Amino acid sequence: MKKGLERLRRGYGKKLVSIHMWNAWLVLFLALSGLLLLGGFWRELLGEGRVWLKWAHIYFGLVLLIPVVYYLLLAAKHWRRLKGKTSQKANVIFVLVLLVGWIVSGIVLWQFRLTGPRASNAALFVHDLLTWVGLPVIIYHSITRTKWLKEPQKRSITSEKNVTGETLKGVNGNSTPPSRPQPVYSRRGFIKIAVGAGIAVTLGPTFVRWMGRAFQLPSTEEYAANNANSLLPDPVPQPQSAPPIGGGAEGSFRVYTVTDIPSFDNSNWSFTIDGLVDKKLSWNWEQFVALQREVQVSDFHCVTGWSVYKNTWEGIPLSKLMDMAGVQNQAATVKLYSGDGVYTDSLTIAQARMEDVMVAVMHDGKPISNQLGGPVRLVTPQMYAYKSVKWLNRIELIQEEHVGYWEQRGYDTDAWLPGANKV
Repeated sequence: MKKGLERLRRGYGKKLVSIHMWNAWLVLFLALSGLLLLGGFWRELLGEGRVWLKWAHIYFGLVLLIPVVYYLLLAAKHWRRLKGKTSQKANVIFVLVLLVGWIVSGIVLWQFRLTGPRASNAALFVHDLLTWVGLPVIIYHSITRTKWLKEPQKRSITSEKNVTGETLKGVNGNSTPPSRPQPVYSRRGFIKIAVGAGIAVTLGPTFVRWMGRAFQLPSTEEYAANNANSLLPDPVPQPQSAPPIGGGAEGSFRVYTVTDIPSFDNSNWSFTIDGLVDKKLSWNWEQFVALQREVQVSDFHCVTGWSVYKNTWEGIPLSKLMDMAGVQNQAATVKLYSGDGVYTDSLTIAQARMEDVMVAVMHDGKPISNQLGGPVRLVTPQMYAYKSVKWLNRIELIQEEHVGYWEQRGYDTDAWLPGANKV
């Protein structure tokens, strides 16, 4: 073991440079792919390619383990060479914290079904925070250290002149010439300051906005206040909804869509149940809000890792709407349509009849805003939220299976949460 480490550490200067390079390329890919996966615009443009990009992001993140572990095997020798160089030590620690934090939080997000929603929530926050803090620093570091990579005599792993003026040998046996006096304010120093200022100006505001959203995302009250739907009359909440028996939602919704967020009014909204039913049903808004509603408290989990707990939903159980229409024997699938005209998903008859699957009209005693999928959305508490179709306006009973929008792009057909009562 000891001899193996000694062989590994031979020529470690070149190896450290190689590790530095591979880290840079891997982090660059992970940064770009992560931003593409996050952006709503790219979700629709990439289509099925987004799923492949997601898996590439995961695999490259795992590959990042290799240079990190490789460096840790060389770290003891490198650390000795950094004696007395506080700033370089701090830089190494900072980069290691970033890389290890990204890897660990990324693995938790990757294995969200095993770790559970609370761990995924924390991991998503850490992953985002490290990205917005670390990327500007890494970009700045990479740009300003390019010359450093090309000039070995400037690195801490090469020789330095001792106090007697003699030249010490570098790790590769080459001598280093005496250094010349450097100006207080060099051209390289100016470039570093300029690059740093440029990054601060371009990425700083984005980081500040992200921090604001991360620590204080819009509340349901704010979403309700900015609701672009204009449907009258407003639904009157039941006593269990106002105040909400769940005590108010814990957490904040992140708004993801595959299209622009639609809005509705009385002239362009209706709700239909058709297909393999005994009686096709259709309601306008006034008729729909007059239907008898129920109240439930449930958690809401997104497949990307975040959750909102203790939501008080008010609406009509999907099973009761199906009973009103009368489901024919040959019907096997409940196809769900979004009012955006693009998104669809489906449940089996048995899944649709679970008692907590609800066609919701209110959240925490207020109408569901268009940003959160209102005026009407599906709620499937035992499944991930891509099954909880937003802007729901049509339910069709069909005989064949239906593959939903995200299932066509690689997501599981059954979006069960860990520990769900599967049917």
